[in-house]
Amino acid sequence: MSEVSKPRPQYRNLNLFTDVRTYRLPLAGLVSILHRVSGFLMFLLLPFIIWLFDKSISSEISFGQFSAAFSAGLWIFPGWFVKLVVLALIWSYLHHLFAGVRHLYLDVSHRTTKEFGRHSAATVLVASIALTLILGAKLFGLY
Repeated sequence: MSEVSKPRPQYRNLNLFTDVRTYRLPLAGLVSILHRVSGFLMFLLLPFIIWLFDKSISSEISFGQFSAAFSAGLWIFPGWFVKLVVLALIWSYLHHLFAGVRHLYLDVSHRTTKEFGRHSAATVLVASIALTLILGAKLFGLY
């Protein structure tokens, strides 16, 4: 006798109010969404990145302004807020880099198993968060 298993739910059209609460996004899907979010964040903050780069290399006076942005702040934003924005940029760059390399590797190797997707996605998350914490500790002066 064969055992009849309970049919798994199929989500074809997710309803924002009923299905999203119970839908479990796979880890690979989360990494893919965060890859898009990190790319959008880097694009959105591109003028700030260009301003930081310009201030850091133009002259000694502008480098002083660059350094003061992290301690005294910019315009109405205090220094800790500038550091948080830079920390978000660090995370977005690292995550986008690692997730992009993961996507390229998956395209080249054709390793499309569920298990490998889960392990590679977890590696991307751990690596990007760990390096962000290390660089964030340096940014906030913990070492």
